[in-house]
Amino acid sequence: MQLQKFTIDDQFEGERLDLFLSRTGFWPSRSFIQKIINAGGVRKQEKVLRSSYRLEPFDQIEVSWDDPEPLAVVPESIPLEILYEDSDLIVINKPRGMVVHPAAGNYHGTLVNALLEHCKDLSGIGGVIRPGIVHRLDKDTSGVLVVAKNDLAHLDLAAQIKARSTKRIYKTIVHGYPTEDGRIEAPIGRHPVERKKMAVVPTGRYAATNYRILEYLGNSSARYSYLEVRLESGRTHQIRVHLSYLGFPVVGDGVYGWKKEPAPIMGQALHAAMLGFIHPRTKEYLEFTTEIPEVMQNVLEWCRRIK
Repeated sequence: MQLQKFTIDDQFEGERLDLFLSRTGFWPSRSFIQKIINAGGVRKQEKVLRSSYRLEPFDQIEVSWDDPEPLAVVPESIPLEILYEDSDLIVINKPRGMVVHPAAGNYHGTLVNALLEHCKDLSGIGGVIRPGIVHRLDKDTSGVLVVAKNDLAHLDLAAQIKARSTKRIYKTIVHGYPTEDGRIEAPIGRHPVERKKMAVVPTGRYAATNYRILEYLGNSSARYSYLEVRLESGRTHQIRVHLSYLGFPVVGDGVYGWKKEPAPIMGQALHAAMLGFIHPRTKEYLEFTTEIPEVMQNVLEWCRRIK
């Protein structure tokens, strides 16, 4: 059992409990905090508090939670392209088609299964299913991803992502011709009707995406663009949702884009090309880059051949 105590200063008066706790940096995400609160792990003088509790000056808050369960996911011998590794973290070039962590219907062949075979010593903060996982890439999004080997690294990297101090650049192919480089700032939240999808909604969380045109492709009747995208935030499906909202859906994205995709690709043409962050222990800035996968390169060549 772990225990953490807080005394509330005047500056936090009126703030929601879950928001305050998520900003302390002791836990990797707001969803992790929600699990602790829902389990009755946050108290004020023995009174169990809800997520919506509004803080008052001089509140004495105690947070208790169980240590992560022993990992139950089966290690599997799956080849990994390792870009960097030390005793604190491992940086992977994740291939297209690989799920990051096990979920319903997907308990084998994931990045976590492969990492457990390779590392033996991942951070337990993510729990049984997501050991060491600080951030995710969608199944069909390839590219650079960092995984924590211990809790120190996990908490530090999660705090960097929350503070938006990491550098994340993607490359993608989209339908249409943006007239110029640009930036979109639009809140993203759960789709009001289709609950498995995300959408730009007024009640969503802050999200900002920058994009730069690398190349116009195709012709006047079949327009495609090759873009470089830089994230300022990290919402679920952010790039796909924002670009679709602007009218430039990602090629191959059957969820937010064209239902019948003419380009020769299954799954979105999206690649995490670069990731930069401060090493949790050495405080050295590290940056890793990878080239787009062959399937995306093939789509680029296909678009260039359109007359």
